[in-house]
Amino acid sequence: MSNETYRPFDPWRPSPVKEICRKQIVESHYFNVDHVTYESNQIGSFERYFIHENNGETVGVIALTDDGRVPLVEQYRLANHRWTLEIPAGHADSPAERPMQVAARKLAEEAGFEARRLVQFTRFLNTPGYSTQHTSLFLAKGLTPAERTDIGPESPRSNVRLVDVEDAYQMVINGTVVDAKSVIAILRLHSGSLDHIDD
Repeated sequence: MSNETYRPFDPWRPSPVKEICRKQIVESHYFNVDHVTYESNQIGSFERYFIHENNGETVGVIALTDDGRVPLVEQYRLANHRWTLEIPAGHADSPAERPMQVAARKLAEEAGFEARRLVQFTRFLNTPGYSTQHTSLFLAKGLTPAERTDIGPESPRSNVRLVDVEDAYQMVINGTVVDAKSVIAILRLHSGSLDHIDD
């Protein structure tokens, strides 16, 4: 297999299909669902369903205490009927709330910390096959205690575990941490690629 590249990758080149019709079929607080009909030269007409995230993108925060520990939040996830360990994360409450503001709010609400420094270090597409959802990840340093608030009915007062970076990495490797944004953030932190971000 050759590694030769025949043309530069262009994510914005013209679409191979034409959108014919779009209808919103579900509207909720966090997302809407559209039913879309397309036309393709190869197969003709076909349909898809897409999720559109409301109020901007999802935000996740990997925080690092002065003694090198990461707060992981126990969350009960209704869709999967299981508990997870995740970095603090969430969505904007309104279109006006910016990602860094969401990051600061969720760090306080879920993990009980304020950060002297919050820096965005990556942004990724969650499930590009059927969703417009993006997640921005932030590193938080210079932590001080803050008052936590209730998260919601599914996890009314979840526990926060403070885990050192190596243990968090091992939790990813052994499948204890399975949440995608948390996996990405922990692997980036463990790799040392965030070391250049100072307090």
